[in-house]
Amino acid sequence: MAYRAPAGRGYADVAAHFRQQIRNGELTPGDSLPSVGEIRQQFDVAAKTVSRALGVLKGEGLVTSRGALGTIVAKAPLVITGTDRLDRMSKNGLRYAPGETSSDHQVLLRSIADPEICRALELEPHDEVVIRIRVFRQDGEPTTVGLSIYPPHTVAVVPELARDVRMTTQFDKLYTERTGRSVSQGQKIARARHASQDELRALEINAPAHAAVPVMYTAVTFHDDERPLSYWEDVYSPEAQVPIGT
Repeated sequence: MAYRAPAGRGYADVAAHFRQQIRNGELTPGDSLPSVGEIRQQFDVAAKTVSRALGVLKGEGLVTSRGALGTIVAKAPLVITGTDRLDRMSKNGLRYAPGETSSDHQVLLRSIADPEICRALELEPHDEVVIRIRVFRQDGEPTTVGLSIYPPHTVAVVPELARDVRMTTQFDKLYTERTGRSVSQGQKIARARHASQDELRALEINAPAHAAVPVMYTAVTFHDDERPLSYWEDVYSPEAQVPIGT
């Protein structure tokens, strides 16, 4: 069976359209999707195509059927990465999705010894970096611990990174404005590891001190045309549903 129709839009295209709207925050938890008739008209597809598309979204836990209300966006369907937040802000200016907040903001000057981070930022063990930490929440519940780590040469260009205040403009835009160099995002990698005690506290996970609690995290490094500029890491609550890829 073909994945999509040979001409025009298939069910995968219809599902992708609404998935992206949910991911971008244009459709929020509790919002109703258009009716089957409206979707048919919008995409010029058959009712069966719409049904298959909605079935895909339901299977992914993004939408649910609510009788007379039709198909609605499920509560807190997706937890997105920090890099996805950058993309969302560039598209529609939304820093937070509906119901999303952040707390426990910290700005730290620390020496770094983690071999993965040193390798990503081309630093020697125990070089000093600026670490910015925040906990993202959905409807008050913690979903993600976000860390962004900046080497001295990035902080020299964007000194706001070292100040204990929330950034109002993303570092990559400030860096480009001040240097004329474009900032590119490397490959985002997803891995699993055991959470640290600090991460467990931030995610409000009650576990004995000796317990090994697995968590998923994603990591990505930003570069200009000469060197790495920042390493970002997002650590997710075990219940989080995280979109991987596009």
